[in-house]
Amino acid sequence: MDAPQWLDDEQQAAWRAYLFANQALQSSLDRQLSQVAGMPHSVYLVLAMLSEAPERTLSMGVLAEMVRSSPSRLSHAVAKLESQGWVTRARRPDNARVVVATLTDAGFARVEEVAPHHVAQVREVFFDRLTREQVTQLREIFEAVGGPLAHETSVPPPVCD
Repeated sequence: MDAPQWLDDEQQAAWRAYLFANQALQSSLDRQLSQVAGMPHSVYLVLAMLSEAPERTLSMGVLAEMVRSSPSRLSHAVAKLESQGWVTRARRPDNARVVVATLTDAGFARVEEVAPHHVAQVREVFFDRLTREQVTQLREIFEAVGGPLAHETSVPPPVCD
C-alpha cells in the first residue's frame, strides 16, 4: 500500500467542520422532532418520503434506499409506524415478492401536522444562516460528492430507529 496522502490543513479544517455541523444538525432535528412530534428525524423522513410518492406508496426496497437504511432497520421502523396507524404494508398484487409501504390518511395528516415545525427548524438552523449563493454552492458541492456515492452497493448505515 502506498503512503497515505494526508489532508492539508485547509482540508482537515473543512472535513472537521463538516463532521461537526452534520452531527449538530442531526441532533438539532432529532431533538426538535422528538419534542413536537414524539419521533426522531429518521422516522419523520420515512413518513415524508411516503407522502411525496405516487399514491403515497413505495416498495420497502426503494424506501430503504431513499432513507439510507438497511432493510431490517426500515422494517422495524415501519412496524412501529403501522402500530400508530400511519403506514400499512402489503404484498404487491402483481409481484408477491415485493412488499410495499403505504402512508395512510392518518399518517398523511400527521405529516401535515409536523411538517411546518420541521421546515421552520431546518430554515432556522440551516438555511437562514446561508446566503442564496452559499445555498447554490452547497447544492453543487453535495451533488459532486454524493452523486457518485448514490449507487454504491454496500449496505448503508442504519438511520431508522
